[in-house]
Amino acid sequence: MRRSWYERHPQSRRSLDRPVISVGNLSVGGSGKTPIVAALARMLVDMGQRPAILSRGYARRHATDGVVVVSDGNRVREPVENSGDEPQMLARALPGVPVLVCADRHLAGRLAEKRFDATVMLLDDGFQHLALGRNVDVLVMPASDLDDAVLPSGRLREPLDAASSADCVLVPGSLEDVSRVAATFDRMPVFRVTNHFGSLQGLDASAPSGTRVVAVAGIARPERFFTTLREQGFEIVRELRFPDHHWFSSDDLDRIRTIAKEASADLVVTTEKDAVRVSPQTGWAVLPMTAVIEPAEPFSSWLRERL
Repeated sequence: MRRSWYERHPQSRRSLDRPVISVGNLSVGGSGKTPIVAALARMLVDMGQRPAILSRGYARRHATDGVVVVSDGNRVREPVENSGDEPQMLARALPGVPVLVCADRHLAGRLAEKRFDATVMLLDDGFQHLALGRNVDVLVMPASDLDDAVLPSGRLREPLDAASSADCVLVPGSLEDVSRVAATFDRMPVFRVTNHFGSLQGLDASAPSGTRVVAVAGIARPERFFTTLREQGFEIVRELRFPDHHWFSSDDLDRIRTIAKEASADLVVTTEKDAVRVSPQTGWAVLPMTAVIEPAEPFSSWLRERL
């Protein structure tokens, strides 16, 4: 009903002077939006643009009024408690790209235009943020969404037909997954997203070694992280699951260390999103992941034309 109201009253949406690219999804959590936002930011920089990322800063520990400049493009200015984990992750991964957090993303966009001279805005998790106008609506849709139901019966925030409001669909997964989604939305550009994984990086800047690990995940759909570790050749001796955006306490860290010692694990391995919520720990490592949109040149050409 809310989406329908905004479609009937487009003048009610506030606009920015520079183009806005929204990246969002239909389901609750775990669709891989944040790495895709990072991939789009890098692509825009390669095009000669000056992107800025606008985020709500969900699950911040210390929410404040006004705009929080997490990164000014030169350095990370705010700790994770003030930014939230996903903006912090983007700020650390994208030198040269300002990252701003505010519930009012129009206000954040105005600041990015004036202070950082941003030429294009990336609206993180923006598909349902209908109050701000956008020039490009990118929908991230795993094929599993096609079989899901709307909350509370399933994980969808909106019915599947809301996808018709998007300009393109990005499908994480196999070519078969892409074909399923493309057949459902046959009049919309559909592209594939693949995830590429790097070598483990120590949280304390050490070089991690060993393959026997305790896997720790405080994300939505942690089973995908555990499966990836096994595919990368690691032996998981314990899987530890925490709620999405979980803030690790000292008791949590003590418990994890005890479990790792009792299991004779070489390492504790976690996700990049979890790592920003954990202070540097000896014996901990993170598995880096980069999203790649394929085929790259057709997508880049499509995006350039839309802008």
